[in-house]
Amino acid sequence: MPLTTLLDALFPRGHAVAVNDSVLTGSATTDDGEVTVIGTTDRIEVGVDHALVLADTVLASTAAHPQRPIVMLVDTAGQRLARRDELLGINGYFAHLAQTLDLARRRGARLVTLVYGESVSGGFLSFGLMADHIHALPDAQVRVMDLRAMARVTKQPLEKLQALSLTSPVFAPGVENYVAMGAVQSLWDGDLARHLLEALRAPTDGDHRAALGAERGGRTLAAQVAVAVSQGNA
Repeated sequence: MPLTTLLDALFPRGHAVAVNDSVLTGSATTDDGEVTVIGTTDRIEVGVDHALVLADTVLASTAAHPQRPIVMLVDTAGQRLARRDELLGINGYFAHLAQTLDLARRRGARLVTLVYGESVSGGFLSFGLMADHIHALPDAQVRVMDLRAMARVTKQPLEKLQALSLTSPVFAPGVENYVAMGAVQSLWDGDLARHLLEALRAPTDGDHRAALGAERGGRTLAAQVAVAVSQGNA
């Protein structure tokens, strides 16, 4: 879905979202009031400069309006694999961005993510995956690591991982598999403004993704292991 169409559908009451270097920053109006909007577009590879702009917007929002919700719109091909960004310590910039979102949450802001394009690797993990509730459009593409890259990292044959991806959502890209694992709560179709309002009004009582994954059959052991670890039984 084109970005302008998406913004009009999510915020029929109006929005003031700027796009600079494929980074979205601004605000919008919902039936429940104003929200801060941050995000990415054009399948951008998120680098240190982008992370700083996103973090600055979050800090400004939580300083001026501590309880104002933050809506994150995601379309990224991952983190920028550039020598400059690596030498500057891109991991530290991503950690800073994640910390600003954690601060906003602790100060009372609800965090909602909508993946409307691609969401890959560190470009997604550093902000979109930090939300209380993560949703996606049906034609979105979600993946943390390409199977070829996974094969190189794990030293497992690509063919073995490809076979596993046919039966286990953990190894398979695609938004449906992330719904099954509980990483994506739901797919939005139809009235996007209504879906957003429901997400903004939903309880924020902890991270239930592992339990949701177990319920949906996508991650059968994660919740069980987490409980065992928290109780000192692992």
